[in-house]
Amino acid sequence: YSGLEEAVYRNIQACKELAQTTRTAYGPNGMNKMVINHLEKLFVTNDAATILRELEVQHPAAKMLVMASHMQEQEVGDGTNFVLVFAGVLLELAEDLLRMGLSVSEASYIVIEGYEKACKKALEILPDLVCCSAKNLRDVEEVASLLHTSVMSKQYGNEQFLAKLIAQACVSILPDSGHFNVDNIRVCKIVGAGISASSVLHGMVFKKETEGDVTSVKDAKIAVYSCPFDSMITETKGTVLIKNAEELMNFSKGEENLMDLQVKAIADSGANVIVTGGKVADMALHYANKYNLMLVRLNSKWDLRRLCKTVSATALPRLTPPTPEEMGYCDSVYLSEVGDTQVVVFKHEKEDGAISTILIRGSTDNLMDDIERAVDDGVNTFKVLTRDKRLVPGGGATEIELAKQITSYGETCPGLDQYAIKKFAEAFEAIPRALAENSGVKANEVISKLYAVHQEGNKNVGFDIEAEAAAVKDMLEAGVLDTYLGKSWGIKLATNAAVTVLRVDQIIMAKPAGGPKPPSGKKDWDEDQND
Repeated sequence: YSGLEEAVYRNIQACKELAQTTRTAYGPNGMNKMVINHLEKLFVTNDAATILRELEVQHPAAKMLVMASHMQEQEVGDGTNFVLVFAGVLLELAEDLLRMGLSVSEASYIVIEGYEKACKKALEILPDLVCCSAKNLRDVEEVASLLHTSVMSKQYGNEQFLAKLIAQACVSILPDSGHFNVDNIRVCKIVGAGISASSVLHGMVFKKETEGDVTSVKDAKIAVYSCPFDSMITETKGTVLIKNAEELMNFSKGEENLMDLQVKAIADSGANVIVTGGKVADMALHYANKYNLMLVRLNSKWDLRRLCKTVSATALPRLTPPTPEEMGYCDSVYLSEVGDTQVVVFKHEKEDGAISTILIRGSTDNLMDDIERAVDDGVNTFKVLTRDKRLVPGGGATEIELAKQITSYGETCPGLDQYAIKKFAEAFEAIPRALAENSGVKANEVISKLYAVHQEGNKNVGFDIEAEAAAVKDMLEAGVLDTYLGKSWGIKLATNAAVTVLRVDQIIMAKPAGGPKPPSGKKDWDEDQND
């Protein structure tokens, strides 16, 4: 497929449709999507990253937008929808320019040139729009207020409560070096109660039961084994010839004594909790109970590694008694019941543990999945703040200010680029427009009001989500703030994606050559016919 009609417009059409899909899910009042993926699993969410991950986008041009928003997800962890909506609008407006009747290469060149200039300009203007910075990332109240915006767009109404939970979890494990790892915040979802019953624990929570009789240990010294808790099997095979009953008795007694000695050695080393990654033999269990050892079995090797990190233990590959350095330590390990689910909790009393867990309660799995995504975005926002503390006003304030300044920049540019630069500025209006449309307010009214206020020099005024009619208010006072990094990456990635799509003038698809089909082999009579 080549030429404007076949290639460029078709690509733009595909990208527009993709952007329209996620556009209605933008902002706190965004609608939810029901996505059923190829495994028949149901997702109900308004998180663009999840929607894109589960929709297998086939169209090559639309795939570029998806890639851009995945990059945003990896870089910033939030703002995926911003990338999609913005890139979609850039392409839509580029289409208007192309339809003015320039030739493909000429038009694309002018549009691309203009967009790149405008993007550069936008990133120059952005630092001037910073309205405040995070002062102290160890203050739970302040961090919670900064996480509001990102949690709000996923869980409107619960943002106060969730932001506080996330802030508590993040602040408690922020190391002095300031290098914060998102993986250190675990989420455990348990059905029952309501969102407001969720809580934060320092340490780890596993949805497992203990194996033995001991269900709680204070001041736990933990031995972690990555092998099954069982007697060792020899490497080579051997046969034992037993002549009489007595020898048979002695043989099995020998095995028991060996197990007894192994478990006793572990108990003597001071360990009182054993965590194993494999199966637990009945005999071993019997001796563990005899020596009052608590036994926990974790099937996943990732859980085992994380636990080692939490309690600073070393996973041992054989059943050898642990040395004091290899043992982990934690204040208490106990079996507890949350709702009707048995959980094992490894709890640290001190704040500075390596890992904290957010326990999410909710009435349905879908609801909890959605809350988990909100938590994920909140934690990512916190990580972005540890890298760059600057914040820009949210609610479309930054976008309108950029639109205003880039339009006036476009007017100073000679040549045909200026049309593209003005279109780039116009594209920024899509963000407040989407927020307004999703809230059921007349979008044009909101945008004209925003422009009017910004002309007077109030940079921080954005769309007021809570008002019934088209209203605007100061975003800095309302506490609606976006991270500076999130915005700058979003603008960069969206422009790149749009420009890449516009650079395409031909789509070449490899098709298998024609010709008779190879004969399919004769099926055996007893094989399934429908294979």
